[in-house]
Amino acid sequence: MKRVVLDTDVMVAALRSPNGAAAQILSLATRGQVQLLVSVPLMLEYEAVLTRPEQLAAMRAPVEAIQAVLDDFAVLAEEIRGHFRWRPQVRDVNDEMVLEAAVNGRADALVSFNLRDFGDVPARFGVLLCTPGQFLGSLNP
Repeated sequence: MKRVVLDTDVMVAALRSPNGAAAQILSLATRGQVQLLVSVPLMLEYEAVLTRPEQLAAMRAPVEAIQAVLDDFAVLAEEIRGHFRWRPQVRDVNDEMVLEAAVNGRADALVSFNLRDFGDVPARFGVLLCTPGQFLGSLNP
């Protein structure tokens, strides 16, 4: 089973577009076909971003519904504890916690729409960097 870390932009896309590739990854996790990985700092970022008023308006969802989704995510995901801090590695300091969750969790893939800011850094740690669509494609070669 593939071990996957989702960047915050992928979580936003999954909740804003329930038929998109990002949402399909969450669906695979609920069926036990992929293992989601998350650290406490990354989970807190998900919560902070997804409960912003503009995000709630775009998703047409009350904060309680988003909290319920995050609770379900937390149950599905394996908690990754940061044994090592690998900073600085990537261009955007906010992406460091995403990379660290992937490296410390021995992820197979880090899924993001923001490939440019990660560059080739995930590959140096043996982690595939890909978009949600690319990740889904990698499951069915």
